[in-house]
Amino acid sequence: MTERATDEARVIPLRPPAGHPGAGAPPAREPLWRDLVGDALRRERQAQERTLKDVADAARISMPYLSEVERGRKEASSEVLAAAAHALGLSLSDLLTRVQGDLARRPARGRTANRTPHGGLCLAA
Repeated sequence: MTERATDEARVIPLRPPAGHPGAGAPPAREPLWRDLVGDALRRERQAQERTLKDVADAARISMPYLSEVERGRKEASSEVLAAAAHALGLSLSDLLTRVQGDLARRPARGRTANRTPHGGLCLAA
């Protein structure tokens, strides 16, 4: 091998080449937990016709921080999520059940749903 050949970088494509069976639209990205939690908090706050300030004050967290949580920019602690949920009249369990429902309604990337012989649902990779 020549010295030049050893200095060359090896390029590994991240996408299949055009015309390859896997080429085309990129696969849908799975949602982040913080995005789903923020969406659920925002939907509930707006359904109650309450302002960010009102809910933040009731939860004893800063309004900018609650805004960041709602927009999925901050990964809130369980204590902050519980405070925000309680300020909205929800338990932490209620909030997480809503988020789980939202997540379950979205197709998971790379997994297909198959029925078991007993009629149940089995997720296969």
